[in-house]
Amino acid sequence: MRAVLDIILILLQLYWWVLLIMISMSWLISFNVINTRNQFVAAVWRVLNQLTEPVLGPIRRFMPSFSGLDLSPLIAFLLIFFLQSIIGYYLYPAVVRAGI
Repeated sequence: MRAVLDIILILLQLYWWVLLIMISMSWLISFNVINTRNQFVAAVWRVLNQLTEPVLGPIRRFMPSFSGLDLSPLIAFLLIFFLQSIIGYYLYPAVVRAGI
């Protein structure tokens, strides 16, 4: 059971990095530092959007509009932190004490 919790924590941390890269890349595209006409940039952007849209899409539907400011990644970061905290503070110690 500890191995499963460790894998979940690793996946949450990996998704945190994917979100961070997506946010950074969206800023670089918005400020015209990188261009999506480049095939590599467009391919990376498509992959990042496909990875993040299943989580960010439902959050965007419930979030109010803030004049074009997308706060859904911030909510996703908070959810990831919340899940990591629950696993770290409650689930992991219970599994270690139970000897599973």
